[in-house]
Amino acid sequence: MSAQGGSASGRKKIIQEQFDVLVVGGGPAGLMAAGRAAQKGARVALMEKNDSYGVKLLMTGNGRCNITQDADNMFEFVKVYKNGRFLLSAFNRMSPTNLRDFFRSRDVETKVEKNGKVYPISDQGKDVLDALYQYCRENMVTFFNTEEVIDVVRDGNKIEKIITRKKEISAEKYIFATGGKSYPNTGSTGRGFDWAEKLGHKVIQAKPSLVPIKIREQAIKDAQGISAHNIEISATQAGKKIATMAGDVMFAHYGLSGPLALNISRDLQKNIEKGEIKLSLDLKPELSFQQVDEIIRNDFEKNGHKNLSNCLKDFASPKMFDLIFALSGVDTHKHASNISKQDRLKITSLFKKMEMTVEELFGFEKAMVTSGGVSTKEIDPKTMKSKIVENLYFAGEIIDADGPTGGYNLQVCWATGYVAGESAAAATS
Repeated sequence: MSAQGGSASGRKKIIQEQFDVLVVGGGPAGLMAAGRAAQKGARVALMEKNDSYGVKLLMTGNGRCNITQDADNMFEFVKVYKNGRFLLSAFNRMSPTNLRDFFRSRDVETKVEKNGKVYPISDQGKDVLDALYQYCRENMVTFFNTEEVIDVVRDGNKIEKIITRKKEISAEKYIFATGGKSYPNTGSTGRGFDWAEKLGHKVIQAKPSLVPIKIREQAIKDAQGISAHNIEISATQAGKKIATMAGDVMFAHYGLSGPLALNISRDLQKNIEKGEIKLSLDLKPELSFQQVDEIIRNDFEKNGHKNLSNCLKDFASPKMFDLIFALSGVDTHKHASNISKQDRLKITSLFKKMEMTVEELFGFEKAMVTSGGVSTKEIDPKTMKSKIVENLYFAGEIIDADGPTGGYNLQVCWATGYVAGESAAAATS
């Protein structure tokens, strides 16, 4: 039986190969799974459709590779994830601390930066990829690149073989680490979801996650290039608050980007089809409205002889003031002493509640990760083994478990890949 329908019979194949474990997908989860399975003694092959491995890994953290998030308490750590409880066992086996030790043992030292983000000290994602590649090489993993799967052949409750355009490859155990649908130009087309589904698995609808936000108001789009740090965003729909988060945001020609916008987009995605969503930015969440107004009033009194555009130099960036003045409609050529209380309160209000409308969210072409995938109810969390197909395991983004930006999603890849590889190797005869 073919998992994609159609018979494999009659096809002339150039090469037939046999392995203990075949890993499909050469991203971070696949590399970790292959290396660990081979380290445990299995004869392992790693298959990748691209001509090189870890393409998306080199893109993370703007090339610096934010490999994980610094955390010790796994019970608390998993709470930020979709289906976080499913990840607990894997994270206890390959925790962020264990991961840093893993890379340290391979001469990749790491550092913790703002908000707990962990990077290689070199700030080079290539060092991380090279360490993983060497991990596989030293354990004798066979690499098959430019090998696109065209069929998965099933025999009863097992996968019999994988068919590519060049080969037929069979194994005792198979690990699907094919990723999701984010950044499809890197090869993440979601085909792994199709194979899993046709093998009998339930696949939760894949949606783009951690995406920039398109904003309707032109003044916000005109403010591109502004960075705002330590602010708070609240999202409301039909007058009801649906999300509140704090962090850093970047204004872009389409609307909002940066870590805070990406993270809150996870909640917006759940509600976007239900109706219009409004965002409210608090640029000074640590201060009350009254405190902000007092600072502005005192500054205007102190600098009454100056144009408004030359005031409040230490309170916000000139570009942010340009945006606030544009939204308020206050004449920046007026002297501060000539600003009415009403206009001053407009400025104060914009610091505490800058409102805008979500036009839409970007799709998979800009998504950092995929939300959705193979249902965690059909995967053993202790082994990553399928509960549907006897010799199949899953690792990485193909699983319906995703988190916020900041190294969280790579941690899923490392941990599930490590457990899947170890478990598949242990189960080979």
